[in-house]
Amino acid sequence: MTSVAGLAFEDEMRLGLRGMVRRVWAPRGLKLRQAVQLVYEWRYLVLAVDGLKGRLWWRWTPSMKKEPLRAVLNEWQQDGLRALVWDGAPAHQSRLVREAELVLVRQPPAAPELNPAERVFEELRRAVEGRVYASLEAKAEAVEGVLRALAADPLAVQRLAGWPWIQDALTAFAA
Repeated sequence: MTSVAGLAFEDEMRLGLRGMVRRVWAPRGLKLRQAVQLVYEWRYLVLAVDGLKGRLWWRWTPSMKKEPLRAVLNEWQQDGLRALVWDGAPAHQSRLVREAELVLVRQPPAAPELNPAERVFEELRRAVEGRVYASLEAKAEAVEGVLRALAADPLAVQRLAGWPWIQDALTAFAA
């Protein structure tokens, strides 16, 4: 599988202590009860995915404002990223962010299904939601564990996010 060097799909996920009830399998007729936290504390996971090479980049930010996002882009650029495909979130449209030295390709509006990062977020939510955590740091550490496991297994990332249409589009673009 070939890839355009330094291209990744980026998105953000808010991670907080306000719990989400998740679907779980149970015998018919058995009523399940899930504990839910009602604590309003969160941070943001900024994730870039190269599904064709099976590579992940991630950073935590306290908010989705332009300054923290620009700092993340600067770090990723130093780490070899050259282009990001992302949505039209307000922080993405700021002049400070647009002046980053990365090529920024805007995704069509209201099309999260086109972003492989969303598939990784589904896996993260499946792994950590539906539980009560002692602190936001404990929940973030659980997410970090899943991300480290995925990053150590490029084939797993390729299965999740290495969609054939991306390969086809990049091959046609390079020709």
